[in-house]
Amino acid sequence: MTEQINQPPKLEKLPNGDINTSSLANLLEWFLNYDSRVAIVRNPHVEELFQWKQADDAANGVEIYPFENAEARFAIGVFQAIAEYDSETKLRQWITEVLQALGESKQMNEDIAASYKLNAGESHVAQAEQIPSNSERRLYLTSGWLEALCTAEVRFLGWVYQELYGKPFEPIV
Repeated sequence: MTEQINQPPKLEKLPNGDINTSSLANLLEWFLNYDSRVAIVRNPHVEELFQWKQADDAANGVEIYPFENAEARFAIGVFQAIAEYDSETKLRQWITEVLQALGESKQMNEDIAASYKLNAGESHVAQAEQIPSNSERRLYLTSGWLEALCTAEVRFLGWVYQELYGKPFEPIV
């Protein structure tokens, strides 16, 4: 069966009810190729943020897993989330938490950018050089990374939720 380019492939389940990992990988690849909110993890500015975050965490004694790039970090994260949050209630709670983190990081990013009149759409790392305080600079860069990561994760996991449970994701209020 040939998938239409404008439609994501379907998730397939194994006889025991688990998700077929290959179908999940195919779905993820489709979203990375055709959905701008997920494909953001392939953006060079997001990759630059990811590399900064890895280096900053390492320099500050935070244990890191040395992911190859932002896309790999995202892909492994969503696969882990789907495995860990293996019920409708758990996945709904997780996506709600990621959505809250997205809102907070987006607001923080916008507030700091406005305070220093930073240019949206340009490299966060380059723009951060205009922020005199190291802690505020780190907050701005971390917020930028989290905004991109959470945007991709909410979009993809929201779709997976809909595929698994037959209804659109709605956050817990």
